Amino acid sequence: MPDCGFSQRIIDSLRKGIPPQKGIENYAVGYDKLLGDIEKYHFSSIRDVGIIRFVNGSWGAGKTHFFRMLRNAAFRSLLLVSTVELNAGSTTLNKFESVFGAIIRNIAIPSHFDFCEDSDIAPFRRVLEDSLIFMGRREHCGGLPLTPQEFSRAKEQLFADKAIDIDFKKMVQSYWETFIESSAEESQLNEKRETILQWFCGEGTLSQFKKSCGVSKIVTKDNAKLLLQSLSAFITRAGFKGLLILFDEAEKSYSVISKVALKAAHNNLLSLINNIDGLKGLFLLYATTPDFYTDQKHGIVTYGALSSRIGKPQDCLPRALDIIWNLDTIQYDLSDYQNAAQKIAELYRSAYPDREGLPDVERLNRWVEDYRKNYPKFAPVRFWRVLISGVVTFLDHSGEEGEQSPVEILDDIMDRFREE
Repeated sequence: MPDCGFSQRIIDSLRKGIPPQKGIENYAVGYDKLLGDIEKYHFSSIRDVGIIRFVNGSWGAGKTHFFRMLRNAAFRSLLLVSTVELNAGSTTLNKFESVFGAIIRNIAIPSHFDFCEDSDIAPFRRVLEDSLIFMGRREHCGGLPLTPQEFSRAKEQLFADKAIDIDFKKMVQSYWETFIESSAEESQLNEKRETILQWFCGEGTLSQFKKSCGVSKIVTKDNAKLLLQSLSAFITRAGFKGLLILFDEAEKSYSVISKVALKAAHNNLLSLINNIDGLKGLFLLYATTPDFYTDQKHGIVTYGALSSRIGKPQDCLPRALDIIWNLDTIQYDLSDYQNAAQKIAELYRSAYPDREGLPDVERLNRWVEDYRKNYPKFAPVRFWRVLISGVVTFLDHSGEEGEQSPVEILDDIMDRFREE
């Protein structure tokens, strides 16, 4: 159970009907077996293989919720995680250089590393700094700077890895060297680090980096997939098991791009599938809606080679070894909702240990049953979101004079969500 402060942050988020970025596993239900099998069959061996899987789910099926659960499971297995939304505006697979930049910008390091926070505006810098520490000291401990001997050891480790592109190595080295430039002002060093990070994100010009770092290229559509391989190799060299990339395709984003762009996006996806075995340490998870598979104008059904490699969602519960995990097949019943409510109540007690008058399990179960019965069948808001906010509201006022009924709480929450 999380400590008091962490529990309060989770409860505050649930009160608003917003799943928290951290701690979601403390109240979630329904994914235990799937997540356990993913850790068993995929995370345990990811350092030596490349894996790609697909997630199918209609709008509101819980893809974002599942991604957060999976991210935390990946952190526990010492993987880095990058969540990238694929949208028609800026990040589509036909522009893989922009996808690579998004992967870099959204990388998160396991949360138990104290020096990393989710709100870090440049999280990849934490990866670069931790890689220097690990390669120099052979363990994730201590801070910077390193001794000259440790720095030399880290540099040797980096340049000995033949799976990492030479320019990628040079840019990593340039970043590392800012920690041994004792004569420069810290503000100047930070500015230099920010400039170096731009190269990894596909920003800046070749002349700029050729002069300062000695590289012969920047990130382009022609080399972005090669640099993805280098990124994966670098991460495993830095002491992590691998990198989990969660591609979340915006609903029907593929339907608003040109035919030429769609063809290029499909070709890039097929290339990733065909070459995944060579991307050791990389786990790609591509989440889409059912139209991705069946749309006769824009879906993969129009591209036989891609469709045959991926297949179609099956009407069965998702299994870790399947190519497609179909979240639309997961059904919840009253016992699942009651189980989640009991977990939230435990978090609530952890957050507010002096709170009196909280309901026992039997009373909470009855409340959830009444609450569920009054939920409109065709409501525009998913019941899970209404439930988590409702449970916290019920706990906030439980035992007080004028306590609201389940119907009153439900009506208030539905009105609030409609106004958002």
